Amino acid sequence: MAQQGRLRCQEVPSCQGAWLRVPCFPYPTGKSSRPWREWKKEKGPTPEEAIQKLKETEKILIKKQEFLEHKIQQELQTAKKHGTKNKRAALQALRRKKRLEQQLAQTDGTLSTLEFQREAIENATTNVEVLRTMELAAQGMKKAYQDMDIDKVDELMADITEQQEVAQQISDAISRPVGFGEDVDEDELLEELEELEQEELAREVLDVEDKEEEPPIKLPSVPSTHLPAGPAPEADEDEEALKQLAEWVS
Repeated sequence: MAQQGRLRCQEVPSCQGAWLRVPCFPYPTGKSSRPWREWKKEKGPTPEEAIQKLKETEKILIKKQEFLEHKIQQELQTAKKHGTKNKRAALQALRRKKRLEQQLAQTDGTLSTLEFQREAIENATTNVEVLRTMELAAQGMKKAYQDMDIDKVDELMADITEQQEVAQQISDAISRPVGFGEDVDEDELLEELEELEQEELAREVLDVEDKEEEPPIKLPSVPSTHLPAGPAPEADEDEEALKQLAEWVS
């Protein structure tokens, strides 16, 4: 009997490798006993579980609302039915109706609170997902630019610009004529072009004057006699044949 009052212990390994005697306490259920260090807190529900539970409770409250509204209508009909004939029964029906209306108002308030809480959890869940996505995007961007240095980028762009300038200079050097045409005076070329234009203009003036001096071309005179008439059209011959056929028939 004396041993039953003593606290039982259990040996467990410590972090240093030695064995320690740890007292055992019964679980709240009383079914078994384990070392106190193995007790675990109950895990709270996940946001999805909480939202699902809130939705189920909302459905129950909505059904309760419908039930209360139906009972209120019944009590109202009962009060109207008795009216002045049974005043006591009518008053009792109105009292029950008033209590049901109070319960309905409380149910409405509770339902609004649950809906607000569910929407808050849904918004929080959405915000958490958005933040996770943004964090992943930031990590991806950081990983993409981890091997890049802004100084190296500036140097690379400077090298590209320099190479483009060199390429343009090479293109200009290749396209520039070499060995001829460099000593030609542009003013002399313009004077020569103007002389050619003056010669062409003088030639055109001489051609016009030669055409004016040529004698006019004589055209034949219009005949005074009438020209013989041409053959009659086919339509007239067909009409004449029809007339002859009609005379023969008559």
